[in-house]
Amino acid sequence: MAHRWKNELTWNDVTPKALYLNRRQWMMGAGALLGAGAIGGQARAEEGLEPNSFEEITSYNNFYEFGTGKTDPANYAHALTTAPWSIEIDGMVDNPGTYSFEDIVAGQTIEERIYRLRCVEAWSMVVPWSGFELADLLTRVGVQEGAQYVAFETLVRPEEMPGQRRQSLEWPYREGLRLDEAMNPLTILATGLYGEPMPNQNGAPIRLVVPWKYGFKSIKSIVRISLTDVEPQTTWNMQNSREYGFYSNVNPNVNHPRWSQASERRVGGGLFSSRIPTQMFNGYEDEVAHLYEGMDLSEYF
Repeated sequence: MAHRWKNELTWNDVTPKALYLNRRQWMMGAGALLGAGAIGGQARAEEGLEPNSFEEITSYNNFYEFGTGKTDPANYAHALTTAPWSIEIDGMVDNPGTYSFEDIVAGQTIEERIYRLRCVEAWSMVVPWSGFELADLLTRVGVQEGAQYVAFETLVRPEEMPGQRRQSLEWPYREGLRLDEAMNPLTILATGLYGEPMPNQNGAPIRLVVPWKYGFKSIKSIVRISLTDVEPQTTWNMQNSREYGFYSNVNPNVNHPRWSQASERRVGGGLFSSRIPTQMFNGYEDEVAHLYEGMDLSEYF
């Protein structure tokens, strides 16, 4: 499978780096971007749209570990300790173990990929992530024959994550991908924004980004990755399976039970800004539609 594709999102679609707020020193020199051309998928910012600001990207977030409000992560995530950090990798892999963040990042080619992020509540933004392909890490640990899914878990630390002191969700937050989705070159583990370390409220120090799915599939602050032959439980599907399926692909033809998915509004455009049509697979149809050939996407939503 090819690991490069045509770019149609550019730095004109995001905010100049000058708006970036000072953050901590990049770990292990990972901020020195290798092959740092702006790389994106087929999705493009619509004509005439103003780019998102850094403030919008970092102040309007879903991260229930810090609270259910959109501004709660920015208000409370500063208390999260992100160094040292480790990820347990287990299940059907040749080299299971607990890997430090530095071990995981070491040797990876950190690239800047400009992806559209879309939330199920019908808002979107364009974000310049720094990261590397999940496939590279999975290849490194060795995926065993028979593995079909990749499961992820977020940190549980209620003393630093006040949202976990309430049972708004069942903790830890869980997500999962089919193995072929995880190995797709669009799927990355992101470690930063604008070539700088990931802000806490956006999922520091390492998070998943799956640009053709709704934002809640891109699990934040990952502490466990498991390979399995059984479809894993995922938090929102556990919470309400009628509204949130395992796949959670952006599909304008399948409505959420409580609202239409056919259009979206850009964050920062204001409550009365014009809506734009939602693109199938969030605009990445050419890259990922083949993964779902023969599937009824109204059933497997």
